[in-house]
Amino acid sequence: MLVLNNEASKVFEKVNTDIYSDPLTASKAVAREIADLIIAKQEAGENCVLGLATGSTPKQVYAELGRLHREEGLSFKNVVSFNLDEYYPMQPDSIQSYVRFMKEQLFNHVDIAEENWNVPDGTLSEDEIAAYCDEYEAKIDSYGGLDLQILGIGGNGHIGFNESGSLKNSKTRMIALDSITRINAAPDFDGLKNTPRKAVTMGVQKIYEAKRVILMAWGEKKAGIMQKAVEGPMISDVPASYLQDHPNTSFVVDYAASTELKRVKTPWLLESIEWDDETARKAVVRLALKLDKPILQLTDHDYNTNGMNDLLAKNDGSAYQTNLKIFTQLQNTITGWPGGKPNVDDSTRPERATPEKKTVLIFSPHPDDDIISMGGTFLRLVEQGHDVHVAYQTSGNIAVADEEAYRFIDFANDFNLSLGFDTKDSANVLEEAKSFLTNKKPGDVDSVAVRTVKGIMREGEAKATCRFVGIPDANAHFQKLPFYETGTIKKNPMGAEDVQLTVDLIKEIKPHQIFAAGDLADPHGTHKVCLDVIFAALEELKAESFMEDCWVWLYRGAWHEWPVEEIEMAVPMSPEEVLKKRFGIFKHQSQKDGVVFQGSDSREFWQRAEERNADTANIYNALGFTEYSAVEAFRRYRFLDKK
Repeated sequence: MLVLNNEASKVFEKVNTDIYSDPLTASKAVAREIADLIIAKQEAGENCVLGLATGSTPKQVYAELGRLHREEGLSFKNVVSFNLDEYYPMQPDSIQSYVRFMKEQLFNHVDIAEENWNVPDGTLSEDEIAAYCDEYEAKIDSYGGLDLQILGIGGNGHIGFNESGSLKNSKTRMIALDSITRINAAPDFDGLKNTPRKAVTMGVQKIYEAKRVILMAWGEKKAGIMQKAVEGPMISDVPASYLQDHPNTSFVVDYAASTELKRVKTPWLLESIEWDDETARKAVVRLALKLDKPILQLTDHDYNTNGMNDLLAKNDGSAYQTNLKIFTQLQNTITGWPGGKPNVDDSTRPERATPEKKTVLIFSPHPDDDIISMGGTFLRLVEQGHDVHVAYQTSGNIAVADEEAYRFIDFANDFNLSLGFDTKDSANVLEEAKSFLTNKKPGDVDSVAVRTVKGIMREGEAKATCRFVGIPDANAHFQKLPFYETGTIKKNPMGAEDVQLTVDLIKEIKPHQIFAAGDLADPHGTHKVCLDVIFAALEELKAESFMEDCWVWLYRGAWHEWPVEEIEMAVPMSPEEVLKKRFGIFKHQSQKDGVVFQGSDSREFWQRAEERNADTANIYNALGFTEYSAVEAFRRYRFLDKK
């Protein structure tokens, strides 16, 4: 991970941008700055006026502020806060309300006076909104303006709910939400049809008037919009870009959100760098793709005119030698034997030849991630005789549509009645679930009975996939990690019980290979929490002797793939294997024909997976390798190196 951090490397950046290794480290730094400001204001006998944001981005900031209050005595008695926005209409006790969010994330955990925090009112009539917004701004002004405003950024560049097209001098107001914003919020509202079309938001001008602004962004999903906000022109299409000429703004990002910035993406174009293998591979791959040339056809001229003369100098001044070195590295990632090929020299292969038959443990965050993300590899491992286990980390129950659950309940009831089974307890659960669904209102959290039914549905689909692939029922492990079982899209943090369940399972199976979902697109999503649970378990298990023989491979999901230069094992698939993987995905019938968390991508999961795998194969082909139908990709996590 090469990140330049000097003025020369930031020449294309129009706003100060600080890059941290991960969201937690970055969040603690932001929380520390907020705490220092609160303390400085206390010492001066002044109020500290904070502009606060909602959403997943500031959660760890608020958690750290709560810790500082609880453990280090940080007082919020002099703090006055103004939140950016609120959905409209919205009752303050609703589960989606930003009033409730702020209470749960911060206000209930510190000593801020209730009269000192302000969240836009979503209960007013539309006729009252304009006057209320003027009063909201006047109240901020009465305290001398905002001392510090923290922000997240939307996928379309919005700040607050100032959507694309908002003017720099826009005031606090009612605004119509962009379709992408509504799609992203839809899971919180049990579907797009229930998602508000309007919101009340602090205007860009009032944000800009803050004495200090910190905008935060985490995860690969934000990388593209961060590049536009930091390096692009100041335009209304990207409201965050207005902060480029704010006198005291910092953008704070994790590494994943920085990957489209020039100093991270192409640092060799900015200044001379120390070429290591990883950076060289990244540069050569991107050069070949940019010029639409196979790697072995790159010339000295190509390198010299693209800022890579230093790399040639490191390899005897020869494009031929550089090309051959990188081509060979990539060639060695390709294998049809993901569990290792027996009785061969494995010195240049991604996996070991021994033991010939390995015990494999695939961790699947949801009950379909195994087949969607690495179905071809899953099939190969079984066909090649390895002892394959799957650990389904969560129930996935919130991702089942109510109509699907209703259909399942009707089938179970009719089945019992038709055969005259005495299933009183089962019938009670089914009737309770059916009654709840019949009377369910938008935003209601599923009852335990409904979640039980939906969980059983997904467990049955996972078992069907395992039978289809060819592993016994005993090799399917349903962990039902507690962090997930909230009944809502908002999950609990990773807990000790989650880690212990994972430790116990790894100890029981003693795998030679672990496969886990390495998604970084959403650092607060279920995949990332499941990965953190695995990482925590591996830390606890390092000293176990069997772990010396355990290799960990990370795969990605249906939306994103590892960049080719980061891939360490590429498993090609034939057309027949692609089709077989598709049929395996079809076993998850509750996730077909439209899913609860569709997002802005209307393709079904099998379509996303096939196109992603085909795209990876096409990139390998463009670089000069064999033309495969599809490729699944993995990157190794060397946890033992972290002792």
